Amino acid sequence: MAVNPADSAVWGVLYGTEAMRGTMGEMALLQRMLDVEAALARAQAGLGIVPQEAAKAITAAARADRLDLPKLAAATRNTGYPVVGLVKQLGALAGEEAARWTHWGATTQDILDTALVLALRDAFALIRTDLDATIAALADRAREHRDTVMAGRTHLQHALPVTFGYKCAVWLAPLINARETLDALLPRLLRVQFGGAVGTLASLGDKGPAVAEALARELDLAVPDIPWHVARDTVTEAVCWCGILCGALSKMATDVMLLMQTEVAEVFEPHEAGRGGSSTMPQKRNPIACEYVLAQARCVHALVPQVMSAMALDHERGTGPWQAEPLAIPQALLLTHGALDHALQIAQGMTVDAARMRRNLDVTGGAIMAEAVMMGLAPKLGRGAAHDTVHHACDVALAERIPLAEALGRDEAVSSRLDAAAIGRLTDPSTYLGSAGLFVDRVLERIA
Repeated sequence: MAVNPADSAVWGVLYGTEAMRGTMGEMALLQRMLDVEAALARAQAGLGIVPQEAAKAITAAARADRLDLPKLAAATRNTGYPVVGLVKQLGALAGEEAARWTHWGATTQDILDTALVLALRDAFALIRTDLDATIAALADRAREHRDTVMAGRTHLQHALPVTFGYKCAVWLAPLINARETLDALLPRLLRVQFGGAVGTLASLGDKGPAVAEALARELDLAVPDIPWHVARDTVTEAVCWCGILCGALSKMATDVMLLMQTEVAEVFEPHEAGRGGSSTMPQKRNPIACEYVLAQARCVHALVPQVMSAMALDHERGTGPWQAEPLAIPQALLLTHGALDHALQIAQGMTVDAARMRRNLDVTGGAIMAEAVMMGLAPKLGRGAAHDTVHHACDVALAERIPLAEALGRDEAVSSRLDAAAIGRLTDPSTYLGSAGLFVDRVLERIA
């Protein structure tokens, strides 16, 4: 029975993805542990340490679906780790002669850590694919709406005009950064861990480094300068990267959720019959994808300090911190992919109501252009006087519920210097977008 909703048959459709469960789940990790054991036997056979026939038998037997899981669980409970029981079963499956050569010169953490690296390689390949797709979708939205004017909001209130393309580019830029950071991280992360009991490979004499290099080649991993079993910086960095990505996705989800409010209604999640519905209110269209981006992101953020605290390993084998990693790392990857999956759906299928954006821009009667008018009047009146004049006109417009342009036209200090056409230009939101278009273009150039 699942306790964590992300692993349940019902709730699991909202948290994480099946693809990531297949990558970071228990059976997948057991198979990767067996893959490491088989690769080690082949590597050592190539160096004349292990008989070739034994390596072949070990490789043929290294199948997780052949393991006796209840028996493995009992062994794990007894030793504290699954590797001892797994090696024993692997030896039994490979045959008595081959069993003599299984796990030769290795230690438990070599197998667990290298299996984790193999899992992370596949996990980040899944994430990279969906990250690329999300970047492409947001780039399309930014390009499409480069000049779609909308209200920019600060403190949840109208501030100055922006474009929806600009807003999409703001969501997009951190995702491009995340992709670049991931590309820099992977070479540090995808390294074999093989050090034996304390990291010195003493059990293999002078052949230890050669075995490590051969094992790395078998698994298509890099060789570290020194075994890293008590230096957890790279796996910690991987989870921190997940936290940063989820933070960037949370920004987009928060904005879309706010834009979906009934009083705003400018952008919506993809719609299908029944999606986001209420059990009692038929009119509801709730921001379901946004909510689950945020929920999963918050859980990933809670796991980041758990993994960071596990870096404090004592001496040459940790007594506790390392054991906390399996509780955090697979879940962090699962929930990160789940958040990204929901974000991808939003990016690809969002509905944008440009007409509603324009109506909302006009809801204050042009007050959103107060700064533009002030800057237009400042060369004629001086900045202080211009500020006071526009502030007074805004008060009049608000009190009498008239457009700002009309209130400005009544003020002799303004009307004596600007005609109606000039006031109209100053209060037109499309004329006060600054460098929004340029900034969109710059972001798009990074992925051209």
